[in-house]
Amino acid sequence: MTSEVITTTSKLYEKDYHLWLQQTIYHLKQSSFAEVDLPNLIEELEDMGRNEKRAIYSNLKVVLMHLLKYRHQVSKRSNSWRSSIREHRQRIKRAFKESPSLQGYFNEVLTECYQDAKELAAEETGLDLATFENKCPFTTEEILNTEYLPD
Repeated sequence: MTSEVITTTSKLYEKDYHLWLQQTIYHLKQSSFAEVDLPNLIEELEDMGRNEKRAIYSNLKVVLMHLLKYRHQVSKRSNSWRSSIREHRQRIKRAFKESPSLQGYFNEVLTECYQDAKELAAEETGLDLATFENKCPFTTEEILNTEYLPD
């Protein structure tokens, strides 16, 4: 493959992502591997993995934040909080169904994610940060259990 074709393919990636993607898929299906813009394809695949992890982190943080608010602001419990908890649990479970290996990442970031959720819960509720437990008070099973809500 000439450097001219590589440059053209790389430029296409910058100018028309959708067309670049269509052409990349076409070349892969045709086994025209020399025509594939490998550096950008690798970058895209790496980004896909990072995006999946970001989604787990984000959804877990929302679940934890709402569980904390639910636990510590009994008088303000709402259907909106319950709905948000359910929705974000569903997103996590869907991600686990599609990519079971993400369960390991969930366990890996739980502690860090809890600290972020705790800060957000304190900010949203106006409660002092010290109100919330230092260590996540919820088990993995409770976090993912669609029926679980703290007392």
